[in-house]
Amino acid sequence: MSVLIVTSLGDIVVDLHTDRCPLTTKNFLKLCKMKYYNGCLFHKVEKDFLAQTGDRTGTGTGGDSAYKFLYGEQARFFEDEIHPDLKHTRTGTIAMASAGQNLNASQFYFTLRDDIDYLDGKHTVFGTVEEKEGLDTLAKINEAYADNNGRPFKDIRIKHTYILDDPFDDPPQLADFIPENSPEGKPADEIAEERLEDNWVPLDETLGTEELEERLRVKEAHTNAAILESIGDIPDSDIKPPENVLFVCKLNPVTQDEDLYTIFSRFGNVMSADIIRDYKTGDSLCYAFIEFETKEACERAYFKMDNTLIDDRRIHVDFSQSVARLWSQYRQGKRSHPTKEGCFKCGAPDHFARDCDKEDSDNKQKGPKYVLKDDNTQHGGHEDKRYDMLFDEDNLETVGHRANGQEKTKKQNASHHSTERNQDKRISDRHRHGDDITRYDRVDGKSRGNRKHGDYHRDKRADEKGDEDREHRRRLHESSRHVYDSGDPKRSFGSRLENEREGGDSHRENEGDDRKRLNADELRRRNDGDRKRKSRDHDVDDYRERKYREKDRK
Repeated sequence: MSVLIVTSLGDIVVDLHTDRCPLTTKNFLKLCKMKYYNGCLFHKVEKDFLAQTGDRTGTGTGGDSAYKFLYGEQARFFEDEIHPDLKHTRTGTIAMASAGQNLNASQFYFTLRDDIDYLDGKHTVFGTVEEKEGLDTLAKINEAYADNNGRPFKDIRIKHTYILDDPFDDPPQLADFIPENSPEGKPADEIAEERLEDNWVPLDETLGTEELEERLRVKEAHTNAAILESIGDIPDSDIKPPENVLFVCKLNPVTQDEDLYTIFSRFGNVMSADIIRDYKTGDSLCYAFIEFETKEACERAYFKMDNTLIDDRRIHVDFSQSVARLWSQYRQGKRSHPTKEGCFKCGAPDHFARDCDKEDSDNKQKGPKYVLKDDNTQHGGHEDKRYDMLFDEDNLETVGHRANGQEKTKKQNASHHSTERNQDKRISDRHRHGDDITRYDRVDGKSRGNRKHGDYHRDKRADEKGDEDREHRRRLHESSRHVYDSGDPKRSFGSRLENEREGGDSHRENEGDDRKRLNADELRRRNDGDRKRKSRDHDVDDYRERKYREKDRK
């Protein structure tokens, strides 16, 4: 009465105690006959303790007994069969993993060491593994790497179960649950987290040294390409350089695009010949890219032109590894290959470069053209010396108009920039020439005190003059009233009223004139003070700037 269990790490033969635990062993044998255990994971492996399996979900929370399939849901669990003499004394003891008392279903476990006595009396022991019948397989399972929950990182599965001896008769309804063919792979009910499959084998155990190194290089190159793609250096990790482009280096600085086009045209149709130049000065960087129409022409040029002499320089030719043009096309949304028609010299799409009129001097650039530009300041130069290379004849007028507009803008903003520079100089002068400024401010303080003293006396004289005028008008008014009062009372009263009315009008007119005169004097005094203050500030700025220049000259 035994069963052969085939696992992904080896075979295990289990001897069953059918006479001592008939209910448990019958459940185990009928589940094996139904191929219920095929594909089940060892979902829990605790080193030097136990290895648990029998759950088709792979989580350790499922499992059904054979009696459920035969008699219904109420028979899912069956009772314990615990005997005092059946203990966990040896490695390879097999027992039921129950969810509690009398809650046995399909899960079971193997012990991985001797004398696990604290499990005695709690679980039904129904079989053992004898020497040389699978203890080596259990040792391999014991060495499996597992996580904190005991789940192995590499799956360990039951592949097949074979019944060697079955003393129990099959119930009539069992035939409905026996499959025609033994199932393989993981069960359909499995919901556990995916790990390395049980048939996974490391590459170093299946490949030779050279092939393994080649695969590692390919994998590393793909990883580096993915990093470059993530940081935006290349458009796609699977991008490849074009096969019809040659890279030419060690060129003479005097070599021109037309020279390379003429030399390489004998190998096939040249689509473009571009010498890479400095974007500021336009000087050649002594390397170029030659694009051919076909891959075969590119290969012929590679074999023939390497180490040849051009303009007293031996050049080096290799296949291009640059994807700069593909990257620019990707940014513009043009993933397809660019059109191969057109002239690379003048840019016209109706003819090739070999048919371009070389005698047309109007289409040629006579020397490098520079335009004033706010960006790209030359290193080591003045901030007004900004140049940009102009590669297109048609854009010269447009750039010229833009340059004129920039000059107008500069003139309009000149006063603003000069004011900002003066403010910056004042701030720096406070730190650099603190002593001179303090001394000058001390002298300036005296002048401000003298100015305030003079303004005080001038205001005081104006007030005294106003008091004298008012006193004089009051005396005239008193004398006129005395003259009119000495005559006829009626005439004196009417005359007095008329005189008072005339005197009041003249008094108001005089007060208005005095007020206007005082306002004019105050306005004149304020204007004089503003002019003096501006003059003083200008003198201070001149003094500070002169001191700053003298210090820089020293």
